Amino acid sequence: MKAMILAAGFGTRLLPFTEHTPKPIFTIAGRPLLDIIIRSLEKAGCKGIIINTHHLHQRIDSFISNQNYSIPVYTRHESVILGTGGAIKNVADFWDENPFLVINSDIVTDIDFRRVYDFHLSHDHPATLVFHDDPEFNSVSVSQDDFVIDFYGLEKKASSVYTQKLTFTGIQVLDSEVLGYIPFNEFSNSIEVYSKLLKERRKIKAYTPENNYWKDIGSPERYRETVFENMAPEAFKLAFPGHVEKKVEQTRLKGDGSDRIWYRLTAGDRSIIMADHGIKKKGAVAEIDSFIAIGRHLHDKGIPVPKIQLYDTFSGLVFMEDLGDVNLQKVVRNAEDPGEVVNHYMSVIDLLTELSVSGAEDFDLSWAYQTPFYDRELILEKECRYFVDAFLRGYLGMDSYFEDFENEFIALADRTMEFAVNGFLHRDMQSRNIMVKDANFYCIDFQGGRIGPIQYDLAALLIDPYVALPDHMQNLLFDYCVERLSAYIRVDPDAFRSCFKYCAIARNLQILGAFGYLSQEKGKTLFEKYIPAAVKTLKRNLSLLEDSGFSQLKALVKRL
Repeated sequence: MKAMILAAGFGTRLLPFTEHTPKPIFTIAGRPLLDIIIRSLEKAGCKGIIINTHHLHQRIDSFISNQNYSIPVYTRHESVILGTGGAIKNVADFWDENPFLVINSDIVTDIDFRRVYDFHLSHDHPATLVFHDDPEFNSVSVSQDDFVIDFYGLEKKASSVYTQKLTFTGIQVLDSEVLGYIPFNEFSNSIEVYSKLLKERRKIKAYTPENNYWKDIGSPERYRETVFENMAPEAFKLAFPGHVEKKVEQTRLKGDGSDRIWYRLTAGDRSIIMADHGIKKKGAVAEIDSFIAIGRHLHDKGIPVPKIQLYDTFSGLVFMEDLGDVNLQKVVRNAEDPGEVVNHYMSVIDLLTELSVSGAEDFDLSWAYQTPFYDRELILEKECRYFVDAFLRGYLGMDSYFEDFENEFIALADRTMEFAVNGFLHRDMQSRNIMVKDANFYCIDFQGGRIGPIQYDLAALLIDPYVALPDHMQNLLFDYCVERLSAYIRVDPDAFRSCFKYCAIARNLQILGAFGYLSQEKGKTLFEKYIPAAVKTLKRNLSLLEDSGFSQLKALVKRL
């Protein structure tokens, strides 16, 4: 048995994703569809495979050349697309006198190719087409005795003959004589070839296996569904060894500032969380890559973060441990007295110090999304300019520009970095990113992690507008953090506090920029109610600066 995989198409319905990645290289659990099909053919006893290519053919050639299959796998480039029929004819020299298998490269199935081939050998008709019952695509008329009657649902006389309409799976077995019906070096559609056979009263056998999985990934929605259907059950098995597979239900969770979509998946009495980052639009390091790499790194270090069970970076789906719905913000709101709040925050600061010190050990800078360090340039662009553009101009409609405060922003950036104690920087260490489960605290949303000042994460935690800790409590917790850090590294309290002051202001600018952007541009107005607390904190922290070099910024903020 030899086989051909049809892989030349442009994948137009999957744009813009197919602009950089050919459809056969789309992945499920990190495995390209092409590899899944080839491995299934190997298992079925196939002796050789040829793949036609055109769109982004170098990507497919490169992938195949880097594999080590047990059977020969060739590619044949079509300088001009020949269609499904023309492609089969174009590799006529590859075929021998035996029937051959042809498969579309954009399908995912557990149909046994060996059984399909053996079924074809059991009859004397020139072609066997494999079908599946998919109401969305059922269009081929199939008779009660399993013969193809019509491909387009146009055969009026067939109503008394066929019992149902089915979906052609893109899997077919052909006798070599079919090649005689295909013109050489011309565009030809295989369905047109089969229509010719039917007009000559040749019969095409239909094979419809029962209880098998089949799906094509012709659209982004179909691709996402296919990845989910194949990965979710496996994620449950990894999370709960011995788990008996049950139907997986998904419930969308309330989102926050991120564009990711979150789901709780349930199967019986078990649950996991799925984050949908969206299909990757380009080949560079994306947010999902950082989320997975950093999350696994932190978990391996013993830092309490959700365990990532399974993921696929191209489709954007990540399956992980379910930490429940209770975060630090909720816990603080339900606390009965200030002492309880302080105790909670001390536990979180224990987590922060472990995260900062242990997380920096063996941290690979290539994991970081956007920039590997929190540095001067990042402060100017992602904190200061963001504040001006997204909050002052975008949200408040003020006639203010970054250049109006540029010298003061530069001074802020320089002083923020002057006494930085660097470690692993979470970059969004606030109460909604601290989950509480079984009285234990866990850190989430670590995809923005990089190397930077520990003081920044501490500032983010203490000035968090979602909680609005009173000043005296912030001071107490600051001292506790210095004490805890001193057990790991050498800390100069005065220098540490100096950096902390400027980190708090930089973080405050970022918060207001984010709230302005999310409210104005993303329509997430739930963040508006926290803007007054963030403005109040910025006024306070600027007023505490003894520097005379921030007069313009102080005057601006005083008017807010």
